[in-house]
Amino acid sequence: MKHLLSIESLSAQDIASIIADTGALKATRGHHSAHPLQHQCWAMIFSKSSTRTRVSFEVGIRELGGDPLFLAAADIQLGRGEPIRDTARVMGRMLHGAVIRTFAQKDVEDFAAFSGIPTINALTDEEHPCQILADLFSICEIRGSLDGLRVAFIGDGDCNVARSWIWAAARCGFELVIAAPSKFHPPPELIERAGGKITLTTDPFEAAHGSEVLYTDVWVSMGKEEEAAYRLAQFQGYQINGELVAHAAPRALVMHCLPAYRGKEIDDATLESHADTIFRQAENRLHTQKAIMARLVNLNSSAARS
Repeated sequence: MKHLLSIESLSAQDIASIIADTGALKATRGHHSAHPLQHQCWAMIFSKSSTRTRVSFEVGIRELGGDPLFLAAADIQLGRGEPIRDTARVMGRMLHGAVIRTFAQKDVEDFAAFSGIPTINALTDEEHPCQILADLFSICEIRGSLDGLRVAFIGDGDCNVARSWIWAAARCGFELVIAAPSKFHPPPELIERAGGKITLTTDPFEAAHGSEVLYTDVWVSMGKEEEAAYRLAQFQGYQINGELVAHAAPRALVMHCLPAYRGKEIDDATLESHADTIFRQAENRLHTQKAIMARLVNLNSSAARS
């Protein structure tokens, strides 16, 4: 594991190790015995706006002993058309790692290939692996394990978060039910390639029935703003609210990766009644991403010595 580019690229053992490491780092925050990023500088290259991802990575890099260097794509030559492979070749000679938040998955993969330094996907249009790893840790922290888990994803079933959930379910062996309008189902070839216990439906109540986790994301993702009116019309009836929660398993977790648009994908009362879980997810981004960075540095150091 030289990079963290997608959930698809991880094994079940990788995921289990990251979850375990996250728990240890969370428990020892403020008095870590090791600082694996000491004397290292990590770039944060962001083409998309961010709150949780930027703050959690900047704080995490510092807490592991490193220095973050934030670079908005518009402020560097990448924003003026320099090929990602050329940017990567330069940064690979000056930096120790990179965190990239952008549109195309191929850009992150090309950066990793041409830079030669540990590279982390902090969100692309294809996947959002750090978010889902933090979510899996949050579920384990509250529930104890992923065993026998049934997750209902309600909303845009073909967004980056849903796609990462598909791969997480396939790798970890839990059940995932995606409820979305048929036009917003993930492509059949993705479901076939992933395998696992994944079901698609257009009925959110069918998905919610017996689920231990109800999960949603915004209906209008970044880059889809021109489709806002159409999407809002299509997703009517796919809101997580009290009526839907009543169909889930007793004490089901309601989760949202934030930012939340109250009154759209989730109503205000439901978000507030499950705020402890939702904002725990946000906090756990910090601990999970520290675990990812520490793991990449340690594994790459071991590989260099062998």
